[in-house]
Amino acid sequence: MSESSATAAPQPIGTPLPVVGKSDIKPTWCPGCGDFGVIAAVETALKRLKIPRHNVVLVSGIGCSSNLPHFLGAYGFHAIHGRALPVAEGIRWANHGLTVVGTGGDGDGFGIGAGHFVHAMRRNVDLTYVTMDNQIYGLTTGQASPTSTLGQKTKSTPAGVIENPIDPIALALASGATYVARGFSGDVKHLTDLVANGITHHGFSFVDVFSPCVTYNKINTFDFFRQRVYKLESAGHDPTDLVAAWQRSLEWGEKIPIGLFYRTEKPTYEDLEEVLSAGPLALQPAGLHGKEKLLEEFV
Repeated sequence: MSESSATAAPQPIGTPLPVVGKSDIKPTWCPGCGDFGVIAAVETALKRLKIPRHNVVLVSGIGCSSNLPHFLGAYGFHAIHGRALPVAEGIRWANHGLTVVGTGGDGDGFGIGAGHFVHAMRRNVDLTYVTMDNQIYGLTTGQASPTSTLGQKTKSTPAGVIENPIDPIALALASGATYVARGFSGDVKHLTDLVANGITHHGFSFVDVFSPCVTYNKINTFDFFRQRVYKLESAGHDPTDLVAAWQRSLEWGEKIPIGLFYRTEKPTYEDLEEVLSAGPLALQPAGLHGKEKLLEEFV
């Protein structure tokens, strides 16, 4: 892993440790891309929580959105296509004292990475996964993605998409995620609250974000969502009600919900794994412990 910004000069004793800020690398997204709103929300959420930047690891896969770790001054890991979550899980288990945030897009997370997405949720690994969902493959210039709508014409579907789109919220609810939310990059303040609450949640937190691609998706635009999204908290939704969350997740049309769909408390993978009970593996003494007793079992 590498840190995205230069190492700061030693701070006087008692000085607060530096928190996450922008790195020296400028974002390469198209002007107007929804991902600018997402990175602003992630940065603001981490600053609000005052987590020292050396305790934050941002992990991504492949895609326009997956360049995000380069642009913030924290530790980052740019994984291969669809593999952000297994890398994030490995980092958590090696040192579960770290705050781990996975980032990616709808192709990376719900296409090639769909299997990892489901299993990370059923394990309830204590990390946060933020997806920038633009219903298109932006990096490869406009092919249909797993969340492209039925009938949508793209470079790979000139006659229109004939496959039903994946519903990330419904999939997360069915797979066992304990914090399930959806935001809109056109409302950074609301999205920041969702991300910050997801990071502090004890368990797997999923935040799917409508993040319009201004270059290749002319259907799911900022105006499209501004005319349709409504906030669950303003509609009297109870985020402890799984059945109600499921019903809300199926809404798509003239009205589309954003906000917190569901939240519950359950033991995490890290809580239940005995090896981690002695503290982060990275801080435990190296070597085989209790080897005499182990060897006796085979004699």
